[in-house]
Amino acid sequence: MKFAVVVFPGSNCDRDMYYAVKDALGEEADFVWYQDANLANYDAILLPGGFSYGDYLRSGAIASTSHIMDQIKTEASNGTPILGVCNGFQVLLEAQLLPGAMLRNERLKFMCHQEGLIVQNNQTLFTSEYAALETITLPIAHGEGNYFCDDTTYQQLQSNNQIVFTYENNPNGSIGDIAGIVNKDGNVLGMMPHPERASDAILGSDDGIKLFQSIVNNWRETYVAGA
Repeated sequence: MKFAVVVFPGSNCDRDMYYAVKDALGEEADFVWYQDANLANYDAILLPGGFSYGDYLRSGAIASTSHIMDQIKTEASNGTPILGVCNGFQVLLEAQLLPGAMLRNERLKFMCHQEGLIVQNNQTLFTSEYAALETITLPIAHGEGNYFCDDTTYQQLQSNNQIVFTYENNPNGSIGDIAGIVNKDGNVLGMMPHPERASDAILGSDDGIKLFQSIVNNWRETYVAGA
């Protein structure tokens, strides 16, 4: 399976993504500079964390208007797995590939520590290797991770089982303790915690590697076993 790691000016978690896929997972990965991108030959797309365009205007706002997003929207509509982590999640929200918005953390402070999460939906292509309601530990590193949506959107997220991860102890004020959501089709996941930084036990947790394994196993079931 071949992953594209999209790099924007200001991305700083792209190497974390790359090595999680290449070294921990043993799959193919390429860095894809946003201006030179051709995503047609990739099986999954990863939007890493960082500070794309210096977080000017709003986190993810400028990156969401770049030309590569047209390709990402096309791939999303084609069912390609797309994972946005931290700033990548913010980009997906700004591009309206996922509903809602990010606000400053409730305490107006940057947070960087390990956080407990609950797997609320293990029936997605990103979470099938987890148990239902499994508790995992992933690191967070953000200043604007306070997920917000209106009441109608929140009810839709609940009704459609789009809330994938919630915090055990909400660190940032996110509505409903939300840490990660998927689109209605289930192939676009945005999350604030960093699974790529928990891909090996030496990092303090290897709970994140199951997310990448889920992507690969579901892809193989769909495209290899069915071939």
